Amino acid sequence: MAESAPLSHPAKSEHGFKKAAILFSGGPAPAANAVISTCAASFRKSGIEVVGVLHGYRHLMEYSSENPMQEGRDYLMLDDKSLKRTRNQRGIIIGTARANPGKLITSPADLRDAEKSAPMKTTYEALCSLGVDALISIGGDDTLKTANKFKLYQDTLSEGSKKIPVVHIPKTIDNDYHGIDFTFGYFTAVEVLGGELRNLLADAEASESYFVAECMGRSAGWLAYGAAIASEASLVVSVEDIKGDLAAREEWTSPKSGEIESRKIMNIKALVGRIVKTMRARDKSGKRFGTIVMAEGLAEMMPASELEGIPRDDHGHISVAHIDLGKKFAKLIATEYKAQTGDARKITGLQLGYESRCASPTAFDVMLGSQLGVGGFRAIVEERLNGVMVSIVGQLELRYVPFEELVNPEDLVTKVRFIETESDFHKLARFLETHVD
Repeated sequence: MAESAPLSHPAKSEHGFKKAAILFSGGPAPAANAVISTCAASFRKSGIEVVGVLHGYRHLMEYSSENPMQEGRDYLMLDDKSLKRTRNQRGIIIGTARANPGKLITSPADLRDAEKSAPMKTTYEALCSLGVDALISIGGDDTLKTANKFKLYQDTLSEGSKKIPVVHIPKTIDNDYHGIDFTFGYFTAVEVLGGELRNLLADAEASESYFVAECMGRSAGWLAYGAAIASEASLVVSVEDIKGDLAAREEWTSPKSGEIESRKIMNIKALVGRIVKTMRARDKSGKRFGTIVMAEGLAEMMPASELEGIPRDDHGHISVAHIDLGKKFAKLIATEYKAQTGDARKITGLQLGYESRCASPTAFDVMLGSQLGVGGFRAIVEERLNGVMVSIVGQLELRYVPFEELVNPEDLVTKVRFIETESDFHKLARFLETHVD
C-alpha cells in the first residue's frame, strides 16, 4: 500500500450510508462527549447525517404511530454547531437513561417471542422511522447486552427486511469490561476519587479518626483499588478479596428465578476483624488515623436479610445507595475496635462515586475516548462490521471484538472482568497499604 502524503486526511471510503444514530445508555462517564463528538464528526466528514438519540433507549421504546419521534424531544441532529468544542465538555450532550428494551429477552428463543421482543421491535421501528442505517451504542456491559440483542433480533427478521448494523463502544468508570484493558473515564474517576480520599486522609490525621469510604464499582474492584493506590489509603477491600476466612455461604431465594440458590457472602465478622487489625497495626506505628476503601460491589455479598426490600433496576442490580455500606461498616468497626482496645475511635462512613462521573476528563481519557469514537465510525464505514465492540491496545491501536466473544450465547449475559488476585496490579495495593503481621 502506498504511503499517504504528509499531513493528509485518511482517504474517504465508498459507502451507502446516509444516516447514523448514536445513543448513550447507563451511568455517565468522563470523556463521554469526546466519544460522541469525534464519532459524529467522523460520520459527517463522510457525508453521513448523525442522529443523537436522547436519553438512551427510553424515547425509542415509547415510539408508536400515534407517538412518532420528535426532534428536540426524542433526538437531536448532531451538526457542526451542536458539536462545537464538545470534546472536553462535561456531562453527556445527548443525555442517558437505563431503559432496557431487552429486559424480557433472556435466551435466543425469546427473540422470536412476540411479547418478550416487543420493546426491541419498537426500538427497531423507531430507528427505521428516522431513516437510520447504522447504530453506535455507547454504554456499559448492560448496554453491550442490549446491543447484542438488537443485532440478534434483526437476524430473526424476514429476508429483505432492513438491517441496521450496530457497533458498541465500551463505557464504564468501573473498568470491568472484557475485551479492553482500560475504559474511557476510568482514569479521570480514579483521579477525582483519589483526590477526595486524600482530603479525607488529611482530615483523619488532624482529628485522629478514620473514614470508611464506599467507592463505586458495582461488580469489581478496579475503581476502589485505583483510588486507594492513588490516595495512600490504609486498606482497600473488594469482592475479589472475599475468600478464605473472609467468605461464607448461605441459601437464598433468587429474585430472578425464584429458586433456592447457594451463594457466597461476606463473613462480616471476619472482615471487620481484619480492618480493626489494620487500625491496631497503625496504632503501634503512631498513626492513629487512616482511610479504609470498600468497593460498593461488596453490598451484593451481604446476607439476604440485609437485601430484603432493596430496589433493583431494569437490569436486576440492587440499589447499593440504599444499603450504605460505608456507614454500616463504620459502626461495626467502631464497636469491634472498642471491644478489643477499650478505646473509642471516631469512624465515619460515606459513599464516593457520583462526584466523579461527570468530572472534567483528563487528557488521556479525551485521547482514549476520541479514538474509540473514531473507531465506531471506522468499524461501520471502513470495515463494514456489524455486531462488534470497539477496543484499543498498545498505542491506541484499534481492535474490533465480535459480540460472540463477549456475551454468553445461551443466556445472553456478559461476564464481569474481575481483578486477578495474583496480578501485579492487585499486589501493588498490598505492597503499599499498612503492613499487618
